[in-house]
Amino acid sequence: MSSILTNNSAMVALQTLKSINKDLSQTQNAISTGKDISSAKDNSAIWAISKVMESDVSGFKAVSDSLALGESTVAVASAGAEQISNILNDIKEKVVAATGENVDYTKLTADVTELTNQVTSIIGASQFNGFNLLNDDAADLTVLSSIDRDSANAVTASNITVASVDFTSNLDLTDIDVTDATQAEASIALIEAHIQTAVDGAAALGASASRISDQREFVGKLTDAMKSGIGSLVDADMEAASAKLQALQTQQQLGVQALSIANQAPQTILSLFR
Repeated sequence: MSSILTNNSAMVALQTLKSINKDLSQTQNAISTGKDISSAKDNSAIWAISKVMESDVSGFKAVSDSLALGESTVAVASAGAEQISNILNDIKEKVVAATGENVDYTKLTADVTELTNQVTSIIGASQFNGFNLLNDDAADLTVLSSIDRDSANAVTASNITVASVDFTSNLDLTDIDVTDATQAEASIALIEAHIQTAVDGAAALGASASRISDQREFVGKLTDAMKSGIGSLVDADMEAASAKLQALQTQQQLGVQALSIANQAPQTILSLFR
């Protein structure tokens, strides 16, 4: 039955064209934004997951900054501790030399004093941004190392604690005496103990520095992996989008022609009245 009031063919053609235009709009949006899912209405579940992961990526950027600051602080302290260990070895040479006969004790005493002052100077200078692990501030360094999310989406922070070695209190070199052979001989055991203290402190700082460095490298790789995961969830496949765009543009043209033909159908009824 033909009708001039109801054009079923035109309605079908119009619905088809609307569907094509909707797909075309989505494809053009994907190409312009680079994302298949750019808002919650595109896919609410995937969009929510991607936003949580993006939040974690932002958090890990802050973690990376914290690790970089901690690594630099520990590196300065470690360098100072290693230098102090070398200076203590020099002091040991002076102490051993002072146990001999016919030596200039005044000169050796002056050398030990200068080396001791150098140790004190290094302890004071081994700070980064005002934080010193070698002096007697008695403050350990806490470094944010990770943010951990469990299956219930609860987030907790993990830290690396670097203990202060406090060379100010633990390396009291005032007990080193080279004013004569007897005092120098008694100082040998004392300087050995100081050297061991310095070596232990430098080793502890080195181990902490290595741990922080490894954690920073891991956080960098983890951040890259998360960014890649987010991309696989929401990014558009540009090759597929390009091919789909061309196909939809062709379908749009055909849909327009189909609608035009359907709209002309009622005019054929005029031929019945000629």
